[in-house]
Amino acid sequence: MEETNLAASIISIISLVCFVGILIPFKPFKKRRYALLSFVISLVAFGLVMASPDGASTTSSNESRTADERSWVTTERLNRRTCPSENCGIVGQLFFREGVEIYETQDGWVRITQPYDASCVNGISEYVDAGNNACSAENGISGDQFSEWVSAAYLSQIRPDDPGASATGDETLVAGSDDFARYRTQFSAAAQQLIQRGRCSAQDFREMGGWVKSSNHRNEPVYFTYCGASHVSNRLYLNAETGEIFQ
Repeated sequence: MEETNLAASIISIISLVCFVGILIPFKPFKKRRYALLSFVISLVAFGLVMASPDGASTTSSNESRTADERSWVTTERLNRRTCPSENCGIVGQLFFREGVEIYETQDGWVRITQPYDASCVNGISEYVDAGNNACSAENGISGDQFSEWVSAAYLSQIRPDDPGASATGDETLVAGSDDFARYRTQFSAAAQQLIQRGRCSAQDFREMGGWVKSSNHRNEPVYFTYCGASHVSNRLYLNAETGEIFQ
C-alpha cells in the first residue's frame, strides 16, 4: 500500500510538470503537443496504479470484514443487556432471525450497539425493563451511557431459514408473524375466524404480515394485529395459547 502511494505521488508530480509544459513550452517539451501527450499518459498511469492489486485486495478485505460483523438470532428471544453478564439489566429482546451488527466480542458475549444515553434518573436507568437498573459501572453504565450486549451462543453468521417459507393455504396470510414456527396453527385459525366474522379482511393480514408480539404482555404469549387503519382502536390481541381474541 505504501509503494502504491509513493508511485501515485511521483506520477502526480510528473503530471504537474507536463501540465506546466502545455501552458509554457520548455525543455524537454519543445512543443505543446508533446507536453499534452505526456500529460495524458501520466493520467492513464495514475489510474492504473490506483487500480493495482494492492488496492483491490484492500477493498476485498474490508468487504469481508463487514460481512463477518453481521449475525442473526437463532433463538425465539434473546435478551439485550447493559453489559456482558447475566447479572446486567435487560433493555429489550431480539427476535428469531433478527440481524445485528457485531462491534466487539468478550468472553462469550457480543456488543451490538455503540454507546448511547442510559436515561439515568436518581441513579436508575429508565431504559432497563428487568433486572439490574442501577446506573453503575458494574452494570455497564458509565457516564450515563451504555452499550447493548447479547450472548454469542445464540447468534449465527448464517441466517436461519424462514419458517414462513413453508406456509401454504390460509397460513400464507400470517406467515410473517412473530414466533410463526411455534404458533402457526393458532395464528392461522384466529385470522380465519376474524375474516369470517367480517371483523378483518385478508388484506389486513397481508399488510401486517400476521401477528406481532405485544411488548405490553412481555411474559405472556399475546400478539396483536390491526384490522383497518393502524390505530389503537383497530388493534386486536390474541392469546396464542388460549385462542382468546380481545381488544
